[in-house]
Amino acid sequence: MKRNILALGFLPIAKRLKQFLIGFLITGILCILTQFLESYLKLSTWILNENITGEIILISFWWDVKSVLTEELIFRGALLYILIQKIGLHKSILISAIAFGIYHWFSYGILGNLMAMILIFIGTGLMGYAWAWAFSKTKSIMLPFGLHLGWNFIYNTIFSNGPLGELVFITKGGNELTNWMSLLNFTSGLVIVPILVLLFVRYCVKDETKII
Repeated sequence: MKRNILALGFLPIAKRLKQFLIGFLITGILCILTQFLESYLKLSTWILNENITGEIILISFWWDVKSVLTEELIFRGALLYILIQKIGLHKSILISAIAFGIYHWFSYGILGNLMAMILIFIGTGLMGYAWAWAFSKTKSIMLPFGLHLGWNFIYNTIFSNGPLGELVFITKGGNELTNWMSLLNFTSGLVIVPILVLLFVRYCVKDETKII
């Protein structure tokens, strides 16, 4: 029997909305902390963009929603959902994470740059593992969707790191990071944050009994 989109765990609405908001807040806060760590290390400051408007923020937020939802429906919705039924949970989560890491080689346009490929694969692969695990434990796409959107919205829209250019806050001044400071900045966003999210999923997310 074919299952419709509700098989991805959009119901009950109140419960799934709560999971979404918790995920959004967790990665949103982690993203803020990493941005201020980078600012501290660079001796730079964040200033409000004088040209920003509510309309621009909404447009950017909608762009983030569409891009995140597309990735979630592919990597957690379709790929992971099907794999769990075919080959079991643990292998499916690992394959989903690997696919998510490789996908970002293309979305970031770094194919051929070996060092960048390794670093991005580690960071996005770890985060993809955490989000896939969250999906498997909650039997819903909503927690990983919140975790994913919380990071992307704060990173792209609030701190102007995405492809849409300068948005809410823009950085001013500062120095290029070198040596250990560059390593610390890298590990905070691409290693420490995914590990913290993994710990949250491991210890704070209840394993629901519904079979996917």
